[in-house]
Amino acid sequence: MCYTNTFIIISEDSTATSAIVPVPKNDKPTIASIEHDLIFNNPYVYTQEDVQFQTYLTKKNIESNELEELRNEFFSKPKACFRASPLVKKYGWGIHYDETGKIAIYDVKNKSYHQFLQVDNITILKGMRSKRK
Repeated sequence: MCYTNTFIIISEDSTATSAIVPVPKNDKPTIASIEHDLIFNNPYVYTQEDVQFQTYLTKKNIESNELEELRNEFFSKPKACFRASPLVKKYGWGIHYDETGKIAIYDVKNKSYHQFLQVDNITILKGMRSKRK
């Protein structure tokens, strides 16, 4: 699944009042830190699928010349969209998909974050809750 012209806002139950940069734990990158670094340092370069696959490779420390085959195998099973990303659930980042599905992240306190909420031709989705009501 790849969204276009969509903005995912932080989860309703997120405690973040401004964006937090996720850090590695025990000297190993976390899913959140990998996603953040890829998207923040490369706005509108990658699609959700690109980030998910690169996160998988980095997390598993995989280096291969068979990337196309690995990618097909990785996506042979359904993956959660970024509404379930720790960036929107815990760390205070909104995720914007442009008209081609490329993504960038925005601090919940950033003026641009709030401007996306006022755009007419954009779909607004909430990040998934961390806990049930």
